[in-house]
Parts: sequence; structure tokens; C-alpha cells
Amino acid sequence: MPVINETLGQYSELFMLLAAGTYTVAFIAFAWDLAKSSKMLRAVDQKAAASTADPKVSVAAGRVAAGLGGADAGGPAGRAERPTSGLTVEGGTAAGDMKYAGERRAPARVAVALTVLGVLIHGAGVVTRAFGAGRVPWGNMYEFLTTGAFVAVAVFLIVLIRRDLRFLGTFVIGLAIIMLVAASAAFWTPVGHLVPALQSYWLIIHVSIAVLSSALFTLTFAMSVLQLLQSYRQKNLAAGRKDNLGFMRLVPNALSLENLSYRINAIAFIGWTFTLMFGAIWAEKAWGRFWGWDPKEVWTFVIWVVYAGYLHARATRGWTGTRAAWLSIVGYACVIINFTLVNTVFNGLHSYSGL
Repeated sequence: MPVINETLGQYSELFMLLAAGTYTVAFIAFAWDLAKSSKMLRAVDQKAAASTADPKVSVAAGRVAAGLGGADAGGPAGRAERPTSGLTVEGGTAAGDMKYAGERRAPARVAVALTVLGVLIHGAGVVTRAFGAGRVPWGNMYEFLTTGAFVAVAVFLIVLIRRDLRFLGTFVIGLAIIMLVAASAAFWTPVGHLVPALQSYWLIIHVSIAVLSSALFTLTFAMSVLQLLQSYRQKNLAAGRKDNLGFMRLVPNALSLENLSYRINAIAFIGWTFTLMFGAIWAEKAWGRFWGWDPKEVWTFVIWVVYAGYLHARATRGWTGTRAAWLSIVGYACVIINFTLVNTVFNGLHSYSGL
């Protein structure tokens, strides 16, 4: 039995607090980027619209667009070229390929830098918790939340290497902050040993895959929410109504969000399938049966069914657009229920573990 190092446990809690503070500043920077860039792009449109009446305004609009990484926006030809700044003219949304276009967005760069710093501090907290307990750091609800938040942010940063998903920063970092606050306020558990039933190598395999899958589901949840907002905005613009969601100008169109969300959900679904399978194998070794209709087992299967239905409906039944987004959101709601209500309200064989 490993010796519990309470000092490392205290350092871990300090790192978690510092990570939450860093994420909070990053959250503000991401929100500032959305607001500032939206305001600048709106000014570009207004000046471009007035360019036919005043050539000087056309030149000024081109300079503003260049500041965002785009070409000269002066005149009809310049306005048609503005997608080089990462935006399309129709609907005023970001490019669907989500590739970097060289925009000089200082708040976004600051936000990403702070997120990297935050995830390093967060990782230090997870590692010190592991060394303090002498085991993997996901043995209870507190550790599952803190580790899950770390993985979600880390996956977000990894995806940022290839795709410009900085528009997701406000939502992903916001969710990470909520998870850390909930872990400390509602599920805090002192560093300690695991109960005998959890002292198995299956804890490493089963729960690590569940954490990674949940992190991916978190990303797709944020994308599905943005998809609904963007779909609503695009309908209003098509109908000639006022754009009341100006910050969504930096977000790709609803179809692009849906396509990427579908691909990530497909990967997460594979992970969740293994979570269900390995959980059954572990249950047989721990309790002598593969399935016993325990609340945790049932809700893990419910999540699997919902996401299986989402993938099947979209691939074969033509469930696209808002229906697919809502089904993805329902799936993530089941993930939240599985972690919160099932662990705290329902009595079952998993109640003692907090997982």
C-alpha cells in the first residue's frame, strides 16, 4: 500500500486554484477577442457599403480589413476577396475549413498563451495529486472532474495546432472553469487510498478511456450549441433581419460546425464503446457478473444508445442541421446526469467510488 503524501495533495489543490485563475483570465481574453473582432468586422462592412459613394472610405475599409489579415476591402472587387481574412461575404461567417488565415488578433493570441500556461499548471496539479496518492488521479468524483477538465483543455489545444477553433475558447475554457469550481466546491475529497474494489489495473484502462471520451463529448457539446446559434443567425440574415449575434461572425457556418462535430463524436463514440465493454469485464472480475442493471451501468448504456442514435440518424436517416445538434446536446446532458445525479442520488455498486 503506497504512503499518502498529504503535502503533495495540498500542492495539487494549490495548482488547481492557480489553473482556475489562469483559465478565468484566458476566458476573458477569448471573450474580448470575439467582441473586438466582431466590432472591427462590422466596421469593415459599413465602410465597404459606403465605398461606392466615397472612394476615400473604400481605402479606409481596406486598411481595416488588412489589419484582420484580409485583402483590400475597397469596392465590390475588394469585398469579394475578403474571405482571405477568414470570413465569407454571404452571412458574414468564418471560413468553413477552419484554417488559420494569418489574422492579427492580439486578444486571441493572449488567450491561447494563457490557456497553455493554465493547462501546464493544471497538469502539475493532476501529477502531484497522482504522486501524493501513489496511484492514477481519477479514483473519485473530485479527481475525475479535475482530470477531465485537464484532458478537455489539452485536447482543445491539440486541435488548435491544425484548425483555428479559437472561437470555441470561451465555451471550452468556461466549461473547464465550471468543472474545477464544482470539483472544489461540491466534490472535494482529500488525497487517500482507493477502496479494495477499485485497486485494479482496470481502473487505469476503463476510466482513462471514459475521461478522454467525455472530453471529446465536451468539445462537441460546445460546437453543437454554437451550431444552433449560427443556424438561427443565418436564418435571420437570409430573411433580411438585423444581426443580433455579431460575435458569431468569427464562427464558421452551421454546416461546417456540424460536420466537424460529427467526426469528433464518431471518435468519442468508439471510446465510449470501449468504456462500456471494459466496464463489463471489470464488473465480472469484481462482482462476478458482466451486467447487473446497476444505475451507473444503465446510464453508461443510455449514453451509448443516444450517441449511436445520433450517428445512425445523421448518416442514414438524413438527420442534419438543428435536429442533429439537439441530439448531440441530449447525449451530453446524459453524460452530465451520469456523473452527477447517478453518483449522488441513486444507490448502486458505484456509489462508493464516485465514478
